[in-house]
Amino acid sequence: MSSPDRVLIVGAGHAGGSVAAQLRTNGFEGRIVLVGDEPVAPYQRPPLSKAWLKGEADLDALLLRPDSFYAEQAITLRTGVHVASISPADRTATLADGTVEGWDALILATGSVSRHLALPGADRPDLIELRTLADAERLKSVLGPGRRLVIVGGGYVGLEAAASARALGTDVVVLERADRVLARVASPPLSAFFTARHTAEGVIIRTGVEVTGFEAAGVRLADGELVAADAVLVGVGAVANDALARAAGLVCDPGPGGGIVVDEAARTSDPAIFAIGDVTVRPVPVHGLTLRLESVPNALEQARQAACALTGKPAPVPEVPWFWSDQYDIKLQIAGLPQAADRNVVRDDPAGGRFAVFHLCGDRLVCVEAANAPQEFMAGRQLIARATPVDAAALADPTVSMKAVTAQP
Repeated sequence: MSSPDRVLIVGAGHAGGSVAAQLRTNGFEGRIVLVGDEPVAPYQRPPLSKAWLKGEADLDALLLRPDSFYAEQAITLRTGVHVASISPADRTATLADGTVEGWDALILATGSVSRHLALPGADRPDLIELRTLADAERLKSVLGPGRRLVIVGGGYVGLEAAASARALGTDVVVLERADRVLARVASPPLSAFFTARHTAEGVIIRTGVEVTGFEAAGVRLADGELVAADAVLVGVGAVANDALARAAGLVCDPGPGGGIVVDEAARTSDPAIFAIGDVTVRPVPVHGLTLRLESVPNALEQARQAACALTGKPAPVPEVPWFWSDQYDIKLQIAGLPQAADRNVVRDDPAGGRFAVFHLCGDRLVCVEAANAPQEFMAGRQLIARATPVDAAALADPTVSMKAVTAQP
């Protein structure tokens, strides 16, 4: 496509806010309109389950950029308004208030929405999820000494919220259907480590339990038990918010998580439409996979991809995916994806509060999970990017420095 004069960005989260700024950084001088459902400028979501809940961050600390940035950069920011439909044929978008925005290039950054359980009481208005600033405010309002929070789902967001709630003196019970927390996203050693730490902090973790419904007094289990709660947080994953794209006929993934299918430039099946962030199913060249990622680094990388494609800049070098989680005094950093791994090795003793799990496919590193181990994380990212053979024995031996491991030919 020729260089556009008008770019419309639908979704004012981390991805949408970042691509708007990146377009200006890349020299784009045309019209940029950024539209978001929430009544605030683009902000960081990861602190919602941590610093925001604990009262350690205010809105200014959360904002990606100050409100003045958008006026200074001639970016039209429309908040608190929903895009009802897009028309690729007419290159227009109709907003819920009736406004019609024309565009030459469209960027969909609509993110993801919470996965909902098809259970009795799942539509109760007093149930809480944690996706937005408003959600975090609701959750914060029910935390404190003498309160009991039941969290359905033992994923990262649920465990981060559990740690924050304990810091505020709240009693916490985590209910997880699988036989361990973080079962879909972490190795067994990491699950065991976080289970032990949360238990030591007073969190009750119950795995292998089946939730069958929600009631005013708490959460009902398959065996008939009612787990009493003053508040219930449901965090059982997310699905791509791809309804606009599907309605417009863009190619989307047919799987249960959905997602708009894009190429390495973040371009959809319509060459004038791009998609970035949690809503996409994208190629990950470092691993030779195509899948949906939910992370801030993923949003930033795809923002750069789309901005470069739209401004004629060279495509950025593909990155190693990475993620993080903060719980108590634990800084977890993960690089790479473990899907191809056939074994793993553990470096250091988890009981000491600092360790790493390296996932290997043959003699190549494909993923590292590093708890309070920044050197292992950084070295692991390098080794994954290089895709060169690595000595598994050296990885497992804490007396061998990570500098020495990465220096091996």
